[in-house]
Amino acid sequence: MKSSRRDKTEGKFHQMKGKVKQVAGQISDNPKLEAEGAVEKIVGKIQEKRGHVKKVFGK
Repeated sequence: MKSSRRDKTEGKFHQMKGKVKQVAGQISDNPKLEAEGAVEKIVGKIQEKRGHVKKVFGK
């Protein structure tokens, strides 16, 4: 199981990567890439929240 710090860090990374994909999709008029970015941002937020929960419960 990943540590809470690692989950939070990876979550932030996925959020940034998703934002870049989203903007690239908007600039290149590629709705598929834009959607991938949006999904990756959401996954990153979930992973970051999971890290916060692990920290609270001490896992």
